[in-house]
Amino acid sequence: MTDQETAADAPAVTAPVASPTADWAAAMRAATEESGYFHSVGARHWAYFSDEGTTLLVSFESLESVLARPGQMPLAQTIAAARGWSHLCLIADGATWYRDPAVYAFFDHQVDDAFFEDFDQVLFYGAGMGGYAACAYSLTAPGAQVLALNPRATLDPSQTRWETRDRAARRLDFTSRYGYAPDMLEGAAQAVVIHDPTLPVEAMQAALFRAPYITRLSTRHLGDAIEPALLYMNLLPALIDAAMAGTLTEASFAKLWRERRSYAPYLKTLLSRAEAAGRRGHEIMICRSVTARLRAPRFAKRLTRLTASPETA
Repeated sequence: MTDQETAADAPAVTAPVASPTADWAAAMRAATEESGYFHSVGARHWAYFSDEGTTLLVSFESLESVLARPGQMPLAQTIAAARGWSHLCLIADGATWYRDPAVYAFFDHQVDDAFFEDFDQVLFYGAGMGGYAACAYSLTAPGAQVLALNPRATLDPSQTRWETRDRAARRLDFTSRYGYAPDMLEGAAQAVVIHDPTLPVEAMQAALFRAPYITRLSTRHLGDAIEPALLYMNLLPALIDAAMAGTLTEASFAKLWRERRSYAPYLKTLLSRAEAAGRRGHEIMICRSVTARLRAPRFAKRLTRLTASPETA
């Protein structure tokens, strides 16, 4: 540096900035160091495995949802750990729909190693994109149980031109290996598909899952985000327990599903739909049911307006 140069003229030296993803990956490797593994699967996926028992929960989650969660662990890991289960999670960076040859190869390797044969019970679980993957990759574990929320059968545009969601995924290949999810369920002991039939495209996707070993369950008015609603109602752990045991039926689900009667977003949707349809009598019935069971000022106020006179309603 010459006498004329100042500190401001000198090139800046920038310390390397740690990547949040790299820090997270290091923490995941540390968490599985003693029992399990964590490693990348191709460029956009990771495999997390916690080896804890002879019951295995296989889940599919997005990196975004994992990083947003307290502790930055997969959702299913909390459920598995509380039960002493082993847990295998495939984590996707973005909307990959797990349509990646590296993911195919990962599951091929599990088959070659007879990995799933080490477990007495196996459940594949996922929601949305993960629900599709849970169905598609269950083929690798014959006799497994499957629980899929809001799953897609395929996003191949030649088969689902009516599908208005997930438009970017239409560029992906859903016709090669592990492609058409309903066909991949042929080896499952039981597959349970939970969907909202009030969404036309959702109902049409669910209708593609038809076989004696597939049970379709309806969660009306929960829309395209069934998982967070079931979590809020604290129903998801019970559903996973029943699905793992192979006892999740229409009758057992109906008992659990009664919890929606205390779920505010569901009740507000019911009221809004009745109002939009001009069904005043139905609105009154909903408001009376809710206010008789819950502290619900909005419903009480609406009931007062509805019963005061038809004009003020």
